[in-house]
Amino acid sequence: QVQLVESGGGLVQSGGSLRLSCAVSGVIFSLASMGWYRQAPGKEREVVAEITRAGSTTYEDSVKGRFTISRDNAKNTVYLQMNSLKPEDTAVYYCVLLQYASSRLNYWGQGTQVTVSS
Repeated sequence: QVQLVESGGGLVQSGGSLRLSCAVSGVIFSLASMGWYRQAPGKEREVVAEITRAGSTTYEDSVKGRFTISRDNAKNTVYLQMNSLKPEDTAVYYCVLLQYASSRLNYWGQGTQVTVSS
């Protein structure tokens, strides 16, 4: 059974930092491509960042230079380091298992709330 458990959300002032973690179980994590998505109130979910099993990364334009996605295969965990946070980063952030080996998947965590005050 695949499980994704996010942690690290919270309330932070504009300009502050947070690190989100997502612990993954039920798969061989090193074979998984992972992503972080977010959904703000009244808006559709959008991709924030993705990391392949080889460690290649991509970012949504608005977070480039501020957010960093990384993975620790020994800990079966993917991270999202968020710096220089802005009020518009306020959203529920979701960890997503996007691909496992050659198979496209779509497993989502329960989400963690990030609130950035101005």
